[in-house]
Amino acid sequence: MGACLGACSLLSCASCLCGSAPCILCGCCPSTRNSTVSRLLFTSFLFLGVLVSIIMLSPGVESQLYKLPWVCEDRTQQPLVLQGPLDCGSLLGFRAVYRMCFATAAFFFFFMLLMTCVRSSRDPRAAIQNGFWFFKFLILVGITVGAFYIPDGSFPKIWFYFGVVGSFLFILIQLILFVDFAHSWNQRWLCKAEECDSPAWYAGLFFFTFLFYLLSIAAVALMFVYYTESGACHEGKVFISLNLTFCVCVSIIAVLPKVQDAQPNSGLLQASVITLYTMFVTWSALSNVPDQKCNPHLPTKNGTGQVDLEDYSTVWWDAPSIVGLVIFILCTFFISLRSSDHRQVNSLMQTEECPAEMVQQQQVAVSDGRAYDNEQDGVTYSYSFFHFCLVLASLHVMMTLTNWYSPGETRKMISTWTSVWVKICASWAGLFLYLWTLVAPLLLPNRDFS
Repeated sequence: MGACLGACSLLSCASCLCGSAPCILCGCCPSTRNSTVSRLLFTSFLFLGVLVSIIMLSPGVESQLYKLPWVCEDRTQQPLVLQGPLDCGSLLGFRAVYRMCFATAAFFFFFMLLMTCVRSSRDPRAAIQNGFWFFKFLILVGITVGAFYIPDGSFPKIWFYFGVVGSFLFILIQLILFVDFAHSWNQRWLCKAEECDSPAWYAGLFFFTFLFYLLSIAAVALMFVYYTESGACHEGKVFISLNLTFCVCVSIIAVLPKVQDAQPNSGLLQASVITLYTMFVTWSALSNVPDQKCNPHLPTKNGTGQVDLEDYSTVWWDAPSIVGLVIFILCTFFISLRSSDHRQVNSLMQTEECPAEMVQQQQVAVSDGRAYDNEQDGVTYSYSFFHFCLVLASLHVMMTLTNWYSPGETRKMISTWTSVWVKICASWAGLFLYLWTLVAPLLLPNRDFS
């Protein structure tokens, strides 16, 4: 009898794995929305790849990676021994991360193509989006296994530039999410202040605005102290000064009377969030400057006392990488969990506001304690664009975990100016994007920017 019950339980689980998304969480979250669970499960696949990548970077895993055919062998299948402080074994983590993130990016790219132009859950492809999770996991595992057998050759160099472009775009997506979060935060606290007629909400907004600006000023001071030197590091001084000037300009523009009239919800809270994020991106860029005098994250000189970038040991974990990983996790969750309250952000992120009829349907489903499909009349987000965001997220986390180091000619990881300029340009593009959200209603008065 016990065996029969166990078999029935396994069959029930198997049917759930092949069924719709709410079926998986029906036991603990009976009123879960179909679209939210699907996004969370796809995001969990990405986080699983991130976890595997982090494990691959741990020194204890290197001995097992030596058994793979592409590890530390030249074209004649002879063991490869490199000269200098960095041997081939030290790069196993980097090569494994590249292949793991290639697998996740290829997985989401496949679904991005498959889910193009899906309009509602009645589309047969929507069943694939919202179900068959066990088979999706098998597909991801199969792609991962195949990725680890890709010949080394020029793969790391080519994939590095894919990572650079994808990470640049994901940094812009992160900034859009931060702008949206700050707008929603400001709007809700202002509504609370008006409803409760309490100055505490205004005091809270002022406190966090002041805190974010204070942290930004402290970041500027620390960057000048640790990433510049008198008579040297001119690029770093220019980057810090320019970004500080740009942040001051957008903060002033955000509180101009005409901008306030066009966008009453615009204010210093949003500008302070963007300023702090810009300072983080600047810090992350300076941590990749390939000059030991201007970058305290680079290791010490080699035995001859010469600064030779090709002899630098690889540093996987430093403060910018850890902070960047935390921000990546938060932003990816943010992509998965919600749609924006603002029409323009929904347009950019390919999500839709929840209509009144859907809200009523959700309330009925919650009262009945059952899962429900909230996409019968139309999808609440673009399936294809969501997977595109996860492709960019895979590339961004690859660059974050490897500290944006570039594979050198001698199979060594080096810090390059490419990563510096990409991050700095991303910070400028992000500031320009935020500036456009402020002045667009003034320049295009006939369009609706509500």
